[in-house]
Amino acid sequence: MTSPMDHLLVLMVALPLLVGGAMLLLSERRRALKAALGLTNVLVLLGIAVTLAWRLNAGETWPDSLAVYLVSNWSAPFGISLVADRLSALMLVMTSVLALASLTFAVARWDRAGVHFHPLFQFMLMGVNGAFLTGDVFNLFVFFEIMLAASYGLVLHGSGWPRVKSGMHYIVINLLASSVFLVGVAMIYGVTGTLNMADLAAKVPHIAGADRVLLEAGAGVLAIAFLAKSAMWPLNFWLTPAYSAASPPVAAIFAILSKVGVYAVLRLWLLMFNPGYEGAPDFGGQWLVYGGLATLAFGSIGLLASQEFNRLACFSLIVSSGTLIAAVGFGSIEVTAGALFYMVSSTFAVAAFFLLIELVERTRVFGANVLALTMEAFQAEGAIESAEVDEVGVAIPMAMAFLGLAFFTCALLMAGLPPLSGFLAKFAILSAVLEPAGAATPWVTQGMVWCMIALVIVSGLAAVISLSRAGVRAFWAPADRTLPRLRVIEVGPIALLLGLCVAMTVAAGPTMRYMESAATALFAPTDYSRGVLLTPRVPSPSALEE
Repeated sequence: MTSPMDHLLVLMVALPLLVGGAMLLLSERRRALKAALGLTNVLVLLGIAVTLAWRLNAGETWPDSLAVYLVSNWSAPFGISLVADRLSALMLVMTSVLALASLTFAVARWDRAGVHFHPLFQFMLMGVNGAFLTGDVFNLFVFFEIMLAASYGLVLHGSGWPRVKSGMHYIVINLLASSVFLVGVAMIYGVTGTLNMADLAAKVPHIAGADRVLLEAGAGVLAIAFLAKSAMWPLNFWLTPAYSAASPPVAAIFAILSKVGVYAVLRLWLLMFNPGYEGAPDFGGQWLVYGGLATLAFGSIGLLASQEFNRLACFSLIVSSGTLIAAVGFGSIEVTAGALFYMVSSTFAVAAFFLLIELVERTRVFGANVLALTMEAFQAEGAIESAEVDEVGVAIPMAMAFLGLAFFTCALLMAGLPPLSGFLAKFAILSAVLEPAGAATPWVTQGMVWCMIALVIVSGLAAVISLSRAGVRAFWAPADRTLPRLRVIEVGPIALLLGLCVAMTVAAGPTMRYMESAATALFAPTDYSRGVLLTPRVPSPSALEE
């Protein structure tokens, strides 16, 4: 019998759609009401996501730790199904936390830099949540497109030629990736006759011969689209210009978008080509390792070559993606668990750094002048009324102390230095890689193991050097520093993200146990397949009466 709690899954998709649609009916002059609606909805989504994660992990509401919602009450694989397990719930919590931080920061100023910011934000949340919950590959494409369509508007938010130039590149690359996505989907459907993920997990191990070759070709084409979104080298040339030019709150929420690609690779690869399957267990694994290691090397070089804060944040995000892709390619439960821990810590740290950049720039005369010119441009366009610019939030004392402490915390997390969660996550990955189980898959060689260890350490060293250099230039070198006026509504989101990283450090044991449970479930695709395909339809009222 379906539990009433199953309806929480569809609410994660329906609420952003309904709230975003309602916002379109409101005038742009009613930004305060839109902001209140958006923040309220994000808080509700966060509560639902935490509830899902808690109950899935406890195994009380869903004994198999798998929640299935049959849309329109059609059984899988014939109907659309939404599926949540520990990994999906973790991604939903991450998205909701980042959304809360980014939207709160945007309300201070940036939501008035252009039109339709709040509805676009909600529609993007709908796409991201749907991508994490869908149990069908074609619907994954649909949610990808909803997410990307909204992100096109957000990356251009605030106008200015740098955003238009980089935004157009971002749009073109993602449109090409979407076309590749469709080709891969068509090839897989032509071989298997299904796009339901649970059904694919059941059918793929039994496909052989020429059909197997075509299936793997389709999976390879599909992987190109996912890995382009995951910012794997050499498909990541679009990320740094686009994210650097985006407004701070948009760049912060975009930190989760690259993780959507990593999630798709992790989910579909382990469902279709799980290392435990017989036949062709090594399909794609070695290429994920090679691609991840190349991305790690590229990101490390980019960190050393970067002078600007925005580019440092972007290359840190690339390093994060490279570490995750390489760890996934090892095909080990222990390595994957460490990678999930690292994903949460690195994503929160980079998002906090994106938000911090604007506040740090205010301490420089140049940065203050740029900010003033930006505000004047917004007012000239009619996007910001002068009465709204002066006072937003409450000023806080000891601004420089907060900025210095926040920058130092971000640097520790992004470089993976002790004692914070960034170090614990990297330690968990490297210790698992060194264990025999970490290299148990046939494609993992000792050379891969030592390259992984070396590049993870080198990337941390590159982050230390580049962030230390940037910190000295920002906090110690300027003689004509301007004391910034910070507001609680601006520093609160940064403190939230960094505070959660500190909480992960303190509660590393329970957090790591959750990640291990999520990784273990990922490597048991048969349980996933059975749980979705055997979910019964809800009886009609007439059947219940009989």
